[in-house]
Amino acid sequence: MQNVDQYYPTSGRVILHVDMNAFYCSVHDAEDPAQYKGKPTAVAGSVELRRGIIVTCSYAARKYGISTGMQVQKALRIYPSLILIKPDFNLYRKYSNAFMQIAYSYTPLLEAVSIDECYLDITGSRQFGTPLEIAAAIQRRIMEELGLPCSIGIAPNKLLAKIASDLKKPNGITVLRLRDVPEILWNKPCGEMFGIGGKTAEKLRKLGIYTIGQLAAADEKFLVDHFGVMGSWLKRAGNGIDHGIVNPEREQSKSIGHTTTLPRDVVGLAEARPILLNLSDQVARRLRKQGLVASGVQLTIRTPDMKTITRSRQLEAPTESAEDIYKAVCEQYARHWNNEKPVRLLGVTLQGLTAKEESAIQLDLFDYERQPKKESLNKTMDMLRNKFGENAVLTAGMLSDSHSARLRNHKERGTSLQKDNLQSVDPDHA
Repeated sequence: MQNVDQYYPTSGRVILHVDMNAFYCSVHDAEDPAQYKGKPTAVAGSVELRRGIIVTCSYAARKYGISTGMQVQKALRIYPSLILIKPDFNLYRKYSNAFMQIAYSYTPLLEAVSIDECYLDITGSRQFGTPLEIAAAIQRRIMEELGLPCSIGIAPNKLLAKIASDLKKPNGITVLRLRDVPEILWNKPCGEMFGIGGKTAEKLRKLGIYTIGQLAAADEKFLVDHFGVMGSWLKRAGNGIDHGIVNPEREQSKSIGHTTTLPRDVVGLAEARPILLNLSDQVARRLRKQGLVASGVQLTIRTPDMKTITRSRQLEAPTESAEDIYKAVCEQYARHWNNEKPVRLLGVTLQGLTAKEESAIQLDLFDYERQPKKESLNKTMDMLRNKFGENAVLTAGMLSDSHSARLRNHKERGTSLQKDNLQSVDPDHA
């Protein structure tokens, strides 16, 4: 029998990054293999109008040059037989919880970072075998029990584990050690490093830093002078160094937001109102679910040519009420947006979140009587909608727009992928 201990460091960590492959499409493959397995498929919004964008596509579709973020019409021009699937986010959340339950059975140190990926710290999991054996067991069980492919990275830190999981897709397992960084990463462009976006990569190129190896060799002071505190992180990242820990604790959300891409252009506040009302209702529901109140709100608007503007404002007092949020975002829309300009995406984000019991909600003379009634009504509505569905209790304004109704449909409304949308990973939770 091999000595498992030799595969674990005497000091340091062993981190896995589990990344589900083409997750949404893979879920539909697993649910209905006869219809979807091995075929070019894409999950897309506004399927019936052949508009909107590809949310994700199968590997069979990718072989034809179809990619995430592509417009549906363009994808259909490339491959007219592409099978378009309506999103079912309730189903995705069910499978997300199921694969994380499998991962959780190997270590309680699991950090869910989105609906389709998580980090695991398996430093103390040697009773299950070597790191490679644990990764293979997780990958095999996810495939056998759920019918889903995944890629897993094994590394001494989260950064390298994330990079490793991207190196072999689909269904790969990759070990990436610190000593492998020069050979595997240093010849790659900076933009391929996880955490370096397009603008940062462009700025690095203008400074004469093209590869991750050049970034690793760059003077830290020089980087700090041009990027502030991020400069130190860039230097460490180039060398494969990351001190972040796998945090199984759910941090309180810093913001709660929900956006929706519209199936057609919306022009004017009158057309935007029912959508803003339903967005306000959804974020307020999630806010109350976490026992929080918000002291600020942000409106997001995107035009058909993909230009995005955001406008934030402080609320008069912390709130959990959809009514207050809706009033504020309508005022923002009227104040900051030309009523004749078309809009393709709308979003509402709550900011300045605090625990309700810790927040001093200031009430005026009339609110003293209204507030307990409002809270009681919210609780009753939340309870009814939890039990009977989002459409069980609606205000008149929510009924006036077909797209707004989709925001209440747990299959179609999408997800911000924030942690409050993930079910808690609990060993007793089926």
